[in-house]
Amino acid sequence: MARLTLEQERARLASLSVFEQEYAAFAPIAGIDEAGRGPLAGPVAAAAVILDPAQEILYINDSKKLSEARREMLYGEIMEKALSVGVGLVSAARIDEINILQATYEAMRLAVAQLDPVPGILLVDAVTIPQVTVRQVPIIKGDAKSLSIGAASIIAKVTRDRILKDMDRTYPEYGFAQHKGYGTAAHIEAIRKFGPCPEHRRSFIRNFIS
Repeated sequence: MARLTLEQERARLASLSVFEQEYAAFAPIAGIDEAGRGPLAGPVAAAAVILDPAQEILYINDSKKLSEARREMLYGEIMEKALSVGVGLVSAARIDEINILQATYEAMRLAVAQLDPVPGILLVDAVTIPQVTVRQVPIIKGDAKSLSIGAASIIAKVTRDRILKDMDRTYPEYGFAQHKGYGTAAHIEAIRKFGPCPEHRRSFIRNFIS
């Protein structure tokens, strides 16, 4: 894909700000997204981000569409320029206790609770978070349609990836740094060979252990 000119990139960012413009009267606006619902190991992470309209951050997008290097760069810039960032983490053990959907909601609530100022509205990727009193707007594929949700997807993804890299140093036999806990053939084979570690989601790996 050809690199966008600065003018084209600013036009792309403007197209990603449609929801922020639509709900501007409810500012401050927070975008919410998660990372790690599907993996066999590690926490689920959620991030809530209130961007500063006065601060330009180029190249924000759905984190899955960005290279690792780009995500890392944007993580630092978002943390520096955003009005507020909250991150919620829910452990593998807690996921086993309450299930992944409820754990994802819990991580999102934790992230929202950290925001200062308190947001007037939440733009959420795909879901409505229970037990949250702030008005919410669920947006399907929101990480590719909303600048705020895209920023949150980057923060959640980078946060979780860093945790999995740390886990790899503790449990090198599983290859967490490479697959980030997802169910690759190599990961499943490692589970069968070594058994699960404390970071594995037992409810996710029942078929791979005796």
